[in-house]
Amino acid sequence: MARNKTAASLKTNPFEAAIRALRGGLAFVGFLTLFICICQLIVPLFMVQVYDRVLGSRSLDTLTMLIVIAAGGLILLGALEYIRSRVYHVLGDRLARRLNAPTLEAAVSDNLDGRNNHPGQALRDLSDLRQFLTGSTISVPFEAMFVPLFLTVLFMLHWVYGAIAVGAAIMLVTLSLLMEMVARRPLAEANEAAVKSTGQTSAALRNAEVIQAMGMLPAIARRWEEGQYKVLQGLDEGNRRARALSAVSKTLRYLLQIVMMSAGAILVIERMASPGTMVAASIIMGRMLLPFDHLIEGWRQFVFARAAYTRLKDLIGRVETRPAGMALTNAEGRLVVDRLGFIPPGSDRAVLRNITFSLEPGEVLGVIGPSAAGKSTLARLLVGVWKPTQGAVYLDGQNVVNWDRASFGDAVGYLPQSVSLLEGTVRENIAHMGEADPARVVAAARRADVHETIGTLPHGYDTEIGEQGYSLSGGQRQRIGLARALFGDPAFIVLDEPNANLDQTGEQALMNALAAAKADGATIVLITHRPSIVGVCDKLLVLRDGGMAQFGPRADVLRSVTASGKSEGALTPPAAGVARLVKS
Repeated sequence: MARNKTAASLKTNPFEAAIRALRGGLAFVGFLTLFICICQLIVPLFMVQVYDRVLGSRSLDTLTMLIVIAAGGLILLGALEYIRSRVYHVLGDRLARRLNAPTLEAAVSDNLDGRNNHPGQALRDLSDLRQFLTGSTISVPFEAMFVPLFLTVLFMLHWVYGAIAVGAAIMLVTLSLLMEMVARRPLAEANEAAVKSTGQTSAALRNAEVIQAMGMLPAIARRWEEGQYKVLQGLDEGNRRARALSAVSKTLRYLLQIVMMSAGAILVIERMASPGTMVAASIIMGRMLLPFDHLIEGWRQFVFARAAYTRLKDLIGRVETRPAGMALTNAEGRLVVDRLGFIPPGSDRAVLRNITFSLEPGEVLGVIGPSAAGKSTLARLLVGVWKPTQGAVYLDGQNVVNWDRASFGDAVGYLPQSVSLLEGTVRENIAHMGEADPARVVAAARRADVHETIGTLPHGYDTEIGEQGYSLSGGQRQRIGLARALFGDPAFIVLDEPNANLDQTGEQALMNALAAAKADGATIVLITHRPSIVGVCDKLLVLRDGGMAQFGPRADVLRSVTASGKSEGALTPPAAGVARLVKS
């Protein structure tokens, strides 16, 4: 039972599983570091032998043998250093491979839940953590672990050398702890301010048209400068303290080496130690104190890596990992919505409550209602973007939340109210960013009546679009988004205001596409404010204040809406337009 519990825990927490997977590699790094530290004793011990044995005996054969042994040891040291650096790179790559998908999934889920306004920061944090693992600073703790090895050698040379080294280590450890106390907070605050400032400015720049048209650039620039001032202020304060302590550390280390040399000279004069030990003790102590010096100098990297680690751990830990689910094929499009309700995170007010209806394959449902009635929320719940607070949505008898997302994407077409096209070509966007038969891409484009429009683009279907690519008009984006929703002849289609940016010709093309999809047996949910497009619907659902005001056949609902003055607000057009729809 305990084993099953552990396995379940690792399955639901990819971050913890990824960190556990690094433990074996980190243990191997510790093993390598032990031998690296042993090899680093070669030079000082070589000097002891030269001073005490070679110079005294004047034996060139002894010197030759010492040189051969030392050269072999130093070659081994270089090999071990290279192997350790490669292990760091392997661990960094392993962490990235294991966390790439979970981090992206967690960032998307967190953003959809409205808890994270800077989803790109998670990917930057993962990159920063990987770079930390592959950098030189990560070696500092491992090398500090073997300080007792150098102390042991110093005590073997003479207890005075060991005592001085212990005092030196205590001083530098104290400085390291002081660094934690005085530099961590301002550096951490600067890091968080940088994340916030960059996220806000990036979000603002995505609306460059509005910024330029309404003269908002000075205000945006001022906010950026204020954010950067906070960042620079924190960095300056943290770096100032860190640099001051680093200067103290270096000065102290040099003084301690002088103290060691002086103590060694006294011991040699008093014939209590050999001349070789004097030089060797100074070198060994300098090597022993090096990790503490690097720790003080690299404290900023540790602070930023810890911040990235904490953010990633919290992000992946708080986002519920959806089960992969079984891939479902041959979808029919039978939809059942059972007592559906939704309360947004951080709110106590239900946006939707007790929504219940069903649709058979080939039926078209029009969802109408005033603004803030919950229409777009319903669309997101129908396609499994959000998990309902109560009730469920079933497609072909399976909860849409539990569907394998890849097969669900093949069975469902979705056009959100705000059409977002991804960085890539037109072809890739229509084909859901995957490889697909060009004939299927063209078929979807023709059905959305955007094939000829795509032909006028600089490179046709291979035209790069998105924030860094060719700029499309609102109508072009809408039609390409519709082609993406129709790609692969999905069995279930959800369109949220699909005609918002379409002219009369585009709207007629939309009507033709909906009629063709209906004839193919697709189940369609259409959210709209325009009565002209309601004519293609078989049923209508009127939402008001998150609840079902009316549901039924189109003619019955429109007749009731027209007859009731209270219900006329469900449609944006005047009642005369609604009456014409009833007659049709």
